[in-house]
Amino acid sequence: MGTLFRSEQMVQAELFLPNEAAYECVNALGEQELVEILDQNDEENVFEFRFVNEVRRCDEIRRLIRFLEKECIRQKITFSTSTTSSSSLAPDASAQEEIENTISSAAEQVKVISDNYNVLKKQEQDLIEIGEVLQKASKLVDGKSLEGPSPDHTAELREQLLFEERKIGRGKSFELGFITGTILRTKGNAFERILWRVSHGFAFVRRFPMDAIITNVDSGEELKKDVFIVIFQGQVLEEKVKKICDGMQADTYPCPEDSNQRQDMAHQVRSRLDDVSRVLHSTQEHLQKVLGKVALDLRRWDAEIVKAQSVYVTLNKFNFDTERKSLLASCWCPEKQVGAIQDALATGAARSRTGAHPIFTPHDTTETAPTYFLTNKYTHGFQAIVNAYGVASYQEVNPGPFTIITFPFLFAVMFGDYGHGILMSLFAYWMVSNERKLGSYNGGEIWDTVFGGRYIILLMGIFSIYTGLIYNDIFSKSFGLFGSTRWVLPDEFHEDKITLSTSKDCSEAATRGCFKGAYPIGVDPMWSLAENALTFTNSYKMKLSVILGVMQMSFGVCLSYYNGKYFGRSLDVYHVFIPQILFLWSIFGYLCIAIIYKWCSSSFPDHNPPSLLLMLINMFLNFGGAKKEGEVLYGDQQGNFQIGVEMFLVLVALVCVPWMLLVKPLILRKRMQSGSVPLGSHSPDEEEEDHGFGEIMVHQAIHTIEYCLGAISNTASYLRLWALSLAHAQLSEVLWEMVLTPIFSSAPSALNPILLYVAFSVWAALSVAILLVMEGLSAFLHALRLHWVEFQNKFYEGEGRLFEPFSFKVALSEAEEHRQN
Repeated sequence: MGTLFRSEQMVQAELFLPNEAAYECVNALGEQELVEILDQNDEENVFEFRFVNEVRRCDEIRRLIRFLEKECIRQKITFSTSTTSSSSLAPDASAQEEIENTISSAAEQVKVISDNYNVLKKQEQDLIEIGEVLQKASKLVDGKSLEGPSPDHTAELREQLLFEERKIGRGKSFELGFITGTILRTKGNAFERILWRVSHGFAFVRRFPMDAIITNVDSGEELKKDVFIVIFQGQVLEEKVKKICDGMQADTYPCPEDSNQRQDMAHQVRSRLDDVSRVLHSTQEHLQKVLGKVALDLRRWDAEIVKAQSVYVTLNKFNFDTERKSLLASCWCPEKQVGAIQDALATGAARSRTGAHPIFTPHDTTETAPTYFLTNKYTHGFQAIVNAYGVASYQEVNPGPFTIITFPFLFAVMFGDYGHGILMSLFAYWMVSNERKLGSYNGGEIWDTVFGGRYIILLMGIFSIYTGLIYNDIFSKSFGLFGSTRWVLPDEFHEDKITLSTSKDCSEAATRGCFKGAYPIGVDPMWSLAENALTFTNSYKMKLSVILGVMQMSFGVCLSYYNGKYFGRSLDVYHVFIPQILFLWSIFGYLCIAIIYKWCSSSFPDHNPPSLLLMLINMFLNFGGAKKEGEVLYGDQQGNFQIGVEMFLVLVALVCVPWMLLVKPLILRKRMQSGSVPLGSHSPDEEEEDHGFGEIMVHQAIHTIEYCLGAISNTASYLRLWALSLAHAQLSEVLWEMVLTPIFSSAPSALNPILLYVAFSVWAALSVAILLVMEGLSAFLHALRLHWVEFQNKFYEGEGRLFEPFSFKVALSEAEEHRQN
């Protein structure tokens, strides 16, 4: 809690690294993850950086690694996906050179072999297509049966072309030619239409699907192709057909007119195809052998090069001192880790074997330090919720540790159901117990978000079990888990028309019933059968929501006191915190006390319990006026004592408004006029004093109006706790009544077991989809809003920036994310 309540104490230091030991020293810092190097060259051209060539070299090595990985995937060779390196450090210069030589040699061999393989593969596919063309075109040219055309189709084409020739009066001899080839099936229809229009109907196209499977040599994608034959007349039309084939990216192949020549050509194609297939097989085996030697080390090498590249990128942030041949930079680090950082630098210098001594010197600064919270896997998710609203300003109170309890609790108030809480807890427990195995699972962004919040879900489930016990709500049903009901019912009553009596007089219990005492834990199960159950639960949850809201807002205002006291802002303590807490409690704190008093009291001055909402409204609208019958909650029967208390509280609230609005700006104005604290000094109130009085007054007026109106709207906003709890309970009850109740109430039959099985499956699926997932997400978002708006705006500035230390883990994570994208 100590490290989470406020961010770590940070110091700025000057880092002096001799050039010959700089790489190993920064290498050691990347392993420690404790130093944020400030960029000293942010205004320089990136091409002028000292280590730009080393960064490019690492980029080139990583490009070759990605090329080899791609080839491994194409050849279906298994390669390790682990980025675990033999060392947690980046490789030195000799190790980098060794990796580069190995990768370059393997990549060059693979490229040559792969190019040859692709050429052979293209030849093989061309031979396959020629074989398909010869087979199908031969049957059509010879007039044999084939799918699509009739046996005498060629003769019909000839007669039609002769008829067209005579019709236009051409007396030249008739010659019929054809072109064969293959084309993508998706382009076939367009190909036919273009030929028809260009030839004015004098070219005839027939297409037949290929039996062989053709794949794209580059992508490996399967291509669906058709064999086509275009029959035409004349040389002019032949040239047009060839141009259209080129434009449509169709592959044309020769097909002799003579049957014997086609048979000879088919035989030659089959013979050559066998030769090419044998050479292709041996080439593929050689390629797989070369890839197999480096496949298992690719990810490890990539991780090491990523670390080396991150070291060079960090070194580019240093200034280079040409006289002393050293690197200089400013950095931020946690104050209590200065010793560990100096030890890491000494270790890095010793590893370089140069005898150089790095210098790490902390110093004072007026710059605002970054915010650093030391979190673990449990607290990280809750801190991420806070950071999503805004990173805490340096050393201000952090809402994170309180969110660990308040967030799942407010969620559970809206989601409270014992059964649903158990299901949610079991799901979260499964993720927690298998977090090592599931941590490496790539399930997409949604899965990463859910898995990252597994401890949040676990606590939300546990708290939902607790609130489910308080509500006595288990899948919309109530049970006597802690004994039987404490209500005594009359002897004659209808089960569907029970109205519970609040009378404690049991002398006439047989006729009107009575109330013997409170249920040990939670709501009495008898309320689930009562006609006035909804009225009771609405009143109970509504008032509980107001109490919880005022308590959390008050706690937020109290945290603003700790901020003011820690930073020495006495004006914020005396003229912001005190009037704010008085204003809130003089109105809504009084309402909470009245709610609890009404719950605990069994009798009232005029024997009628008053409406607390009307009582709160009349505090202002009927200021000092007499109380009517049914409006007195405590004190004497005429309500004089209550009137006096309410008048005092209203006056306190009214006084707090000008107190918040005027006192602080006037004190600042007096200080500015007297010059007791000159402008530009580093006083606790420097931020306010650096502005003119008009700006300060406007700023304070905005905050005052925002707080006063927000106290009302924020309290009303907490009623979402009641609204979502009611919606969840009603949805659960409706789902039970519509799906399971008809089966339970139906007459016995042989189909009942089957119907019950089906109905239970539907009920379980809808419960998970609607009540657990959708309602759970809705309650999560509303709890998020209550923390961000209603709670954190009372004290939290959230204007800081995160501490971003140089870390190999971050570099590897970014590289992995880039690879997946």
